[in-house]
Amino acid sequence: MHGEWLRYNQLKSIVLILSLLFFGCLDSKKNIDKVQWSTIQTIELSKINSDIELEKPTIDVGIYLPSNLDSSFNKVDLKMLIKGFKSAKRIYEPANVQLNLLWIKTGNINKKFLSIQANEIPTIARTEYLNMYEHMKRHPAKLTEETSMAFQSIIEPSINNHRTIYLIVLQDVFFPFLEVSEGRNWMIKTVRTGGLSFPTYSYVNSIPKEHRGAITITNLSRQDRLKRTIAHEIGHKAMNVSHEYYNMNPEHEIYAEGGLMIYGQGEEIPSGEKGRWHLERLLLSPFIYKKNASGKKIWNPDYKEYGHYYDPIYGEFSIKFKGTSPIEENW
Repeated sequence: MHGEWLRYNQLKSIVLILSLLFFGCLDSKKNIDKVQWSTIQTIELSKINSDIELEKPTIDVGIYLPSNLDSSFNKVDLKMLIKGFKSAKRIYEPANVQLNLLWIKTGNINKKFLSIQANEIPTIARTEYLNMYEHMKRHPAKLTEETSMAFQSIIEPSINNHRTIYLIVLQDVFFPFLEVSEGRNWMIKTVRTGGLSFPTYSYVNSIPKEHRGAITITNLSRQDRLKRTIAHEIGHKAMNVSHEYYNMNPEHEIYAEGGLMIYGQGEEIPSGEKGRWHLERLLLSPFIYKKNASGKKIWNPDYKEYGHYYDPIYGEFSIKFKGTSPIEENW
């Protein structure tokens, strides 16, 4: 009898602990305050979107501009956002893709979200056995808890969350990655980003579907940033490629001229296998729709495997390439 009573109390204790953990998790989600956004009415959307045509590939874009940025922050403002967006529209015009601005909204966000670390520090370095995209599919980047909470707080629920690009203005977004230091040693590097796209080729299934359209914008203050940053980050999202161009295989950073998807002054969205299928991948993006004659949005098919670089929706429009050793082969 005493043994049964003891087991009963142990069972009660286990149930109590599990209940506390479960409801604690629920409460933590409930405690994330949603930002109360309001649309900036002075923006002439009809004028900005005057080029939009029916039955033409279109990407919807919404912009969140916090109203409680620190007074010392001057890297992004409303005027810069509008200029940068218009520049992006112009860059995508030769590709026959139009950007449709849904709104620009403002509101007070939790100030701790003004500066975030985008993802957890990677634990597995890339070596010669896989190329960058294969490695990212196997070991996806993971949002930090704080970034995940920020997106939950900032991005408003919508039936088309997973189809919409959200440009989110913050003050600092840091991106950590691994790089060889010397010999067979890797070190952690952290880059201060001017824009970060959280692309599915990198995050794959680790980013919630409703947040996969998030892009952070933190610096449009230089002329080159104003001209290209928004277009470049949308490219990461919509073409679903890293920094690459023609015979340049993807890397975290590539500085050269010519292509939109490398660091420089270039704006080209190349096509064909030689151009790494950038145009073809863009036109297949799940973020793209066409409106039919009645005004209904006809969306491209969604990803079949969470949107890794080799997702089946791209068919033949992917480049197969070998991994390369970042250290001496005779290590």
